[in-house]
Amino acid sequence: MSRVKFLKDYRDSHLDQFKAISEYLFYHPELKFKEFQSAEYLMKQCEVLGFKVEGNVAEIETAFVASYGAGKPVIAILGEYDALPGLYQTPNSASKNDEGNKVGHGCGHNLLGTGSLMAAAMVKAYMEEHQLEGTVRYYGCPGEEIGSGKTFMVRDGAFDDVDFALCWHPSPSNSVMNLSSLANYLVNFHYKGISSHAANSPHLGRSALDAVELMNVGANYLREHVTEDVRYHYALHDVGSSSPSVVQDSATVQYLIRAKTIDTVHDVYERIKKIAQGAALMTETEVEIDFVKGCSNYIPNTQLGFQLHHSLDEIYEYQASRDDEQFAKEIFNSLTDNEQKNKLTSLVGFGFLDDEEALEGKYIYDKVSP
Repeated sequence: MSRVKFLKDYRDSHLDQFKAISEYLFYHPELKFKEFQSAEYLMKQCEVLGFKVEGNVAEIETAFVASYGAGKPVIAILGEYDALPGLYQTPNSASKNDEGNKVGHGCGHNLLGTGSLMAAAMVKAYMEEHQLEGTVRYYGCPGEEIGSGKTFMVRDGAFDDVDFALCWHPSPSNSVMNLSSLANYLVNFHYKGISSHAANSPHLGRSALDAVELMNVGANYLREHVTEDVRYHYALHDVGSSSPSVVQDSATVQYLIRAKTIDTVHDVYERIKKIAQGAALMTETEVEIDFVKGCSNYIPNTQLGFQLHHSLDEIYEYQASRDDEQFAKEIFNSLTDNEQKNKLTSLVGFGFLDDEEALEGKYIYDKVSP
């Protein structure tokens, strides 16, 4: 039996099993590093599939590694299963509704966690059938959404003996991502001031919220003096009292700093830290800098990319049903005119290299991108 036929037969005979796994994850969405139900469920499924499971990897409760085989090569297949706030979507609905403020798998990590597990199970089954040496591992990677759980696993040695790691992500394009990504830092700036009545004794107060606003103004002036690849964004996580009659004695702003390389991110971070300290000096408040996480820029492996593309070409087969096409059309029509005109943006970010004419009159990209 050919390799491709073996894999397709495995897929077809186990499809219902993995659909059930995906549905469980979808209906149990959990935020970064709190994926307790999802991780426990996936670990049990790995054991059912014949993998040996190790939990609490890198001292992260929801990180795990499921292994089969022994020796080299060691193949890692990465799974993710965390969700995001405010991104729940009612199944089979093409429009947002009142449930959209709930936690949900807006980036399809229920599919990612399941699809990667199916891939690992396929490799295991093929190794068993052909008595092949080597090790295949499914890595349960928590906190991918603004948490970078994999970086902590790498730091603690979970990937030290791995020869290569593969992953995939739900995408509007069937393609191999042979692009770099932006490195990033996630940092909280906690300001502490002195509370006071804003009318009777404003001179006694020291506003942490003023400090946050001054910091943001300073950071926005910095935008003129950084390279074009630099992006940074901020969100207020705490503004102290909800009353304007009170001088706020606490406020927190979170910054996400991105650039092409980790060195550039670090340089910008150091400059933003000085702005934060300057805002504290101007307002006579104190600032605590809480470094949440860092993530290096992805460096693509071109040779692995070619192999992945060859394999994708070999095994790919998809014929959109009329219902699929109609549903995709409804989703597309729910977008603004500007979003529709810029449809290539998300595709290119995932490695799409086909001509835009290949999308003409279509709502599902139904082939493999060159």
